[in-house]
Amino acid sequence: MTDGLHVIFGTGPVGLATMEELAGSGEQVRMVNRSGNAGLPGGVELVKGDASDPDFAARAAAGASVIYQALNPPYDRWPELFPGLQNGAVSAARASGAVLISMENLYLYGPTGGQPMTEETPFAPNTRKGAVRAVMAGELAAAHNREEIRAASVRASDFFGPRVVQSALGERVFGRILHGKSAQVIGNPTLAHSYTYINDIARVLVRVGREPSAWGRAWHVPSAETTTTNQLVDMIGEVAGVPARARPTPRFMLRILGRFQPEVHELLEMLYEFEEPFVIDGRSLQTSFGFQPTPLRAAIEATVDWYRNHFAR
Repeated sequence: MTDGLHVIFGTGPVGLATMEELAGSGEQVRMVNRSGNAGLPGGVELVKGDASDPDFAARAAAGASVIYQALNPPYDRWPELFPGLQNGAVSAARASGAVLISMENLYLYGPTGGQPMTEETPFAPNTRKGAVRAVMAGELAAAHNREEIRAASVRASDFFGPRVVQSALGERVFGRILHGKSAQVIGNPTLAHSYTYINDIARVLVRVGREPSAWGRAWHVPSAETTTTNQLVDMIGEVAGVPARARPTPRFMLRILGRFQPEVHELLEMLYEFEEPFVIDGRSLQTSFGFQPTPLRAAIEATVDWYRNHFAR
């Protein structure tokens, strides 16, 4: 436990998992979102407002010792909304003097030809969303290097776990398997693909926030053993006690669906992640802080339990 207030911008799955990690160790937590609704447990404060407004963000984070940026605008509006949201979090860190821990992903690296991604992998995005992520990561690092704020980045692969519904390993996989249907996946499910357990993301965000030696750089969240998507689907079925198989959605079908569903359209530029091996290397954090990811089977068991309670037949 550390002294001070922890402020989390964003009440999606990552923000809520981080809240539970902090509150479970007795920390004081304040969450910030646009709607003012989040279904939070007693003792956790909620502030309503627009995080892209620097003045509001500074007020919302007043008194903070650590700020976590776990925001995620609509998938089809990243270029127009995401930079402003991060700028709000940076303004809050500058005003409060808190360290800012920013949740990121791997889009900024672009295709690697199947080579594992480390924190030293060069930024080479070939997508609109990857370019946004690269600019934001660069701006955050520059603000830290100019000593305007203290900051660190945490990057994870496609994640799964409790509350994770809109994901490559979300309801279309776990929910459908539990309902006796084939899992809907994209790309080639026979390729190696790292998936990150959301509670491990929360643990890393909190750990990096507590470790001054971790600030000023990016960290990858270690994932449990990398398998193919097919192998993961088999394991989900085994844990759930039901037959399971993966059914890839063809690219042409995604194009058709994308005409009517903006979120599906945005998937098309990210298909490279599922058409070559996509592997994250998290050994830096493991070596530096002795962090060990949750065993894959245990993570799947917890996720299956959550889906059973929230997506009943």
